[in-house]
Amino acid sequence: MTRIDFYILPDMSMDASLRFACRLGLKGFQAGQPVHVHTDSDTTARALDELMWDYPKHRFLPHEVVAPTSSPRSPIHISCAEPILAEGLLINLSDHVPSFFGRFDRVAEVVVGEGKAAGRTRYKHYRDRGYPLHHHELSDWEDG
Repeated sequence: MTRIDFYILPDMSMDASLRFACRLGLKGFQAGQPVHVHTDSDTTARALDELMWDYPKHRFLPHEVVAPTSSPRSPIHISCAEPILAEGLLINLSDHVPSFFGRFDRVAEVVVGEGKAAGRTRYKHYRDRGYPLHHHELSDWEDG
């Protein structure tokens, strides 16, 4: 069954969720997992694409923004559409639970101040369906 991890950040801005997604993507990549980052829009996908070129600082993450008809070759995929991947880590930056989340081994839900209400709704969705939930309250997450 898919493991669901909620990462609660003290930050108020959605920009923090993009930076944290980069850190999660790096960990997944280093562990040899395929990674898909699901965004709510193409604009968010492009912003994350730009960030992954040099975040964490001086660290390029091998990634690409993928279209539904593309054949990606990078280990980290970014898209607002249904992914090609069917395993590994799904990082959800959308306000909604993606219909395809169950295809992944693990889902990372990133919650910041601006998105707490939507985060609670996603938490209830997973809980009501019996998925194993893990909660991580983070502070000073950018220091390391």
